[in-house]
Amino acid sequence: MINKVILVGNLGKDPEVKYLDANKVVATLALATSERYTDKNGNKVENTEWHNLEMWDGLAKVAEKYLNKGSMIYVEGRLKTDMYEKDGIKRYSTKIRVSTMNMLGKAGGGSNTSSGATASTQQSNTPAKEVEKHNEAAIESIIDEGDDDLPF
Repeated sequence: MINKVILVGNLGKDPEVKYLDANKVVATLALATSERYTDKNGNKVENTEWHNLEMWDGLAKVAEKYLNKGSMIYVEGRLKTDMYEKDGIKRYSTKIRVSTMNMLGKAGGGSNTSSGATASTQQSNTPAKEVEKHNEAAIESIIDEGDDDLPF
């Protein structure tokens, strides 16, 4: 079975970071993804979805240091659903637990991200740089496809 999520979007607010102890850090982020298309009447339509992200330890520290509202990021992770009770009613909250994150954007840009900056649970080395270049090209392709005119 597979539980994998891949998203490219912009942060809706600065990351909220909590230090649970000296070695445990968690960051929560709100990520917006948008879908653009032309409907059957020729009207341009844009739908925005909001996603709750959770990053731990090293990724949380990177988020705290480098990310802010408006930053564009690429994330991979898995869905995690929590159940809680409020006023005697069971409620559910779904978030994405991030395992890999790439900061997108131009170096020195207003979003405080750098081109080619990568944070993940993997060690950085030369083959990783090649994968990163490939990922950036794929992400640009995905972003460019967002303006397709769909027949519905």
